[in-house]
Amino acid sequence: MRTLSLTLLLALICSVGFAQNKHTDSLHRQFFVVKNDTNRVWVLAELCSNFRYSNTDSSIFYGEKALSLARKIKFLRGEANTLNRLSLTFTGIGDFPKALELQYSALKISEDNNFQLEKAACLRRMGFVYTDLKNYSKAIGLFLTALKIDSTIKNKGGVAIAYNNLGLLYQATNNADSALYYNQKAFNELSYYKDMAAELYRVRGDIEAMKGDKASAVKFYQQGIQITLKNNDYRNSSFIYSNLAAIYKQMNQPDSSIYYALKGVESGQRSSFKKGILLSANLLAQLYDSVSPNKSLYYYKIATAVKDSLFGAGNVLIIQAMVTKEEARQKEIELAKTNYQNKLKQYGLTGGLGVLCIIAFILYRNNLQKQKANKVLETTLKHLKTTQTQLIQSEKLASLGELTAGIAHEIQNPLNFVNNFSEVSVELLEELKSPLTPEGGIRPGEKMDMEIFSDLSQNLEKITEHGKRASSIVKGMLEHSRASTGVKELTDINALADEYLRLAYHGLRAKDPRDSANKDFNSDFKTDFDPNLPKINVIPQDIGRVLLNLINNAFYAVRNIEKPLVTLSTEKSENQIIIKVKDNGTGITDEVKSKIFQPFFTTKPTGQGTGLGLSLAYDIVTKGHGGTIECESAEGEGTTFVVKLSIT
Repeated sequence: MRTLSLTLLLALICSVGFAQNKHTDSLHRQFFVVKNDTNRVWVLAELCSNFRYSNTDSSIFYGEKALSLARKIKFLRGEANTLNRLSLTFTGIGDFPKALELQYSALKISEDNNFQLEKAACLRRMGFVYTDLKNYSKAIGLFLTALKIDSTIKNKGGVAIAYNNLGLLYQATNNADSALYYNQKAFNELSYYKDMAAELYRVRGDIEAMKGDKASAVKFYQQGIQITLKNNDYRNSSFIYSNLAAIYKQMNQPDSSIYYALKGVESGQRSSFKKGILLSANLLAQLYDSVSPNKSLYYYKIATAVKDSLFGAGNVLIIQAMVTKEEARQKEIELAKTNYQNKLKQYGLTGGLGVLCIIAFILYRNNLQKQKANKVLETTLKHLKTTQTQLIQSEKLASLGELTAGIAHEIQNPLNFVNNFSEVSVELLEELKSPLTPEGGIRPGEKMDMEIFSDLSQNLEKITEHGKRASSIVKGMLEHSRASTGVKELTDINALADEYLRLAYHGLRAKDPRDSANKDFNSDFKTDFDPNLPKINVIPQDIGRVLLNLINNAFYAVRNIEKPLVTLSTEKSENQIIIKVKDNGTGITDEVKSKIFQPFFTTKPTGQGTGLGLSLAYDIVTKGHGGTIECESAEGEGTTFVVKLSIT
């Protein structure tokens, strides 16, 4: 049975060979090569479309074969696609009721199965029918909806068709600007749907004619004709011939008008394109009216018959009934959607109330637990505040002890000089006594050694110098021990930094156990101060505490380094003063670096640090002076603390 069907199909293919082209031949070969019925449906549907402009009987034959096979194998997408293609053929021959029936069937399948590509095609082809029925507003709405779907699913071919037909519709409603806009957009998408080239030139010709540029209209019509002749596209050629005839009639060239109108009728009859026949026959009836009444009557009768078959009362009633039925179906769909959405909202509301009840219960339980936890936290907080106060006081005492030790060490140096030079001076005075007589005169033959007087003079100068040095150190100690006034004053940062660097260094030496044993602990330190650094408004005692903490940490970091070095530098950058405390110690890991400014965090052994030094320094710089303090460090590469203070 299947072999017999293929034989009959082959016989039909041979019988319609006169209307074939290269694409048709290729499709025929594919039909006998493909091995599954799904692909055969696609090939038959494509043949249906390919014969639509040249041989409508063949188009209907292949469409019905594709439809039958798709339904047999329950290939719903293929069925919807074939229904769409067949509807175009019936639209072309003027059977609008049949075209709408097929389109509504395709639309239902597409909507039920969410076939967006096929749904967009249905809407476009329904738009074609409403265009022919001159219901332009309905047609424009359908094409715009289809365009939105095609754009969403990136169907470039569908987008191109929608643009083309929107251009045609706006031209039909005398909106030249919109018509030209969409026609040009369709030309831009021509590579995605080359089959519409002839129709694009026809629509562009119509737009130019509407604008009054008849020469341009003729040029575009002629370009369209060349494409239709190449593709055996009798439908579009009939349309374009009738439009050319109308243009030549307007240009008062009746012979050319009659010539193209006759060709329009001929092409329309070859493709069963009734609309083309109607347009050209009406023109011929008018053109022959004054020169050949018989021919005028002949073409008038043809036009009347075609018009009745297209727009007769019976067809209009059928179409109205179908439209009414489809509108009722769409309303049912919308009502079902609304009911479904209402149910979802109702379920959502019920579920939401249930969730709210659960959340309320959880919140109530959590609140009770929080109240219990808060009582525990209040007690813990009191203990923490007490501990914090004690630790801060300990930190202050520790800082004061370090400062005092450093100052004491500084005082010790000049006092040693004073003591040493005093002892030497006593010895020199003893030597001076020997050349003197008991009565105080000089013994005969001896005179005073002037070198001893010179040494005494130098010793007294050194004693005075180091005495003054000790006095200044004591004065500085008194200044440092004085409580912070909290009042900002113009301060020389270079002098402040130098003072606290030396105090911190000697404080560390005095505290280090090795200092009392063999005094072998030492560290190089150097300064790199900007000589043009301006004075700035700060609280000197507070910034001194910051520097003391940073420098102490730097010396602590280099205590086990072979060649320890701490560098203190200052510089001016834009509207800021930058202070850097750098060491060549072991560096800080990223994990530790993220915590160093947290209160009570320390890396020192238990009992050697409270973890408040850097935290207090951070608060003084950021909160007390509106500056910033940062740590730059990499493990094994040393550490640099950067303090930035505003000049203004």
